[in-house]
Amino acid sequence: MTVSLDLLKAQLNITDDADDVLLSHKLAAASAWISNQIGVPVETLDAPADLVEATLQLAAYWYEQREAVAIGVSTAIVPLGVLDLIRPYRLWSF
Repeated sequence: MTVSLDLLKAQLNITDDADDVLLSHKLAAASAWISNQIGVPVETLDAPADLVEATLQLAAYWYEQREAVAIGVSTAIVPLGVLDLIRPYRLWSF
């Protein structure tokens, strides 16, 4: 599963190319984070819509919130919707 840069730019309503390198990095980081959370490389999956949406939401969130800590604003480490979207794909082991 690969989420395109054009799709992320549409999610963010970005029409220019000024941040393409940064946006590509955010997509790669979001895919890696989701892969780590579910225990399966997302590249091996057939792009289910909910995992694509989770990747878009997370990459967009990290693009908008570029610092680990924001003072004076309410932020979350990972948007809760992302966790809900990836939950069915998580491999559980005990």
